[in-house]
Amino acid sequence: MPRLFLSPPDVGARERELLLEAFDSNWIAPLGPHVNAFEREFADSVDARAAAATSSGTAALHLALVLMGVGPGDEVLIPSLTFVASANAITYVGARPVFLDSDHATWNLDPALVQEELSGRFHAGREQPAALIGVDLYGQCAQWDPILASCAHHGVPVIEDAAEALGATYRGQPAGSFGALNVFSFNGNKIITTSGGGMLTADDPALIERAQHLSTQARDPAPHYEHSEIGFNYRMSNLLAALGRAQLEGLPAKVARRRAINARYRAAFSDVDAVGFMPNAPDGEPTNWLTVITVDDPTPIREHLESLDIEARPAWKPMHLQPVFAGCAMRGGAVAEEIFRTGLCLPSGSVMTDADVDRVVDGVLHALRT
Repeated sequence: MPRLFLSPPDVGARERELLLEAFDSNWIAPLGPHVNAFEREFADSVDARAAAATSSGTAALHLALVLMGVGPGDEVLIPSLTFVASANAITYVGARPVFLDSDHATWNLDPALVQEELSGRFHAGREQPAALIGVDLYGQCAQWDPILASCAHHGVPVIEDAAEALGATYRGQPAGSFGALNVFSFNGNKIITTSGGGMLTADDPALIERAQHLSTQARDPAPHYEHSEIGFNYRMSNLLAALGRAQLEGLPAKVARRRAINARYRAAFSDVDAVGFMPNAPDGEPTNWLTVITVDDPTPIREHLESLDIEARPAWKPMHLQPVFAGCAMRGGAVAEEIFRTGLCLPSGSVMTDADVDRVVDGVLHALRT
């Protein structure tokens, strides 16, 4: 049987059509008509006024911090339970991450800890963080209303890392529409992919214009190459933008399929007391980018699935447990550590058939019996 990957690309004839159109137009290098169109179409899809296509989601995070004025010596609040890129970007600007635990209800940033951290700083006369990065984990939005209220009260700007959650909603509002700046990823394992790439969105077009300037080496308007500040090589190519436009057209179907896969897993394990799931928050609709189960010991299951040529992966290891961030401040931690200890990501790609899902289920059940 073919190997089942965790979240492989889902591409077809439309992607090939637009890629060949871009190729035949000879717009190969960064920028071009597909980049412009992808930015417009993507912004519309997430209710943003403007968007800048980037070379990666990490690049978009870096730009967001630069645009927020975060720099050396600053602190940035961020959930510990996330992919390392969210925290790495903070170090790129010379700032320090301050990690906060997750809540049980969503596995995302705990709003009570955000309030506790900011209020504690206020009453102690300490400087507030330069920004907060909230992450929408595994395709589910954070509890944005209380987080935004706390940050607004204390004057802390918010960046939303929606890299894993394109297509999700919170109280009817799309993921990637809650921050002053919002970040998306189109890595090969995301719901839509440009093989590598990202997007930065905002309701302030001036911020996006600034991002586009910085992401093209901050070239000043002149007949020669003139530079008055440091820039970056962070723009998306026209070829990849063509792929992204085709992927975006198919987003609703891809999200629907991942939700159906998640539902099939839940039905299959509904009578298995040993298996739990990442909870679905009641005030949002996740995409189920990855289906994550919880068991007392995921290692035997993961190893058995690998013997069947089925990829599975532990839940994110919290950043406060990572050697590279040893010594960084952390508030709480028990929830994130429990999720890491018990969580296992199962194959969830929208290309999976029902038979593929059943193959995974059979493998999990066999491992539980042995």
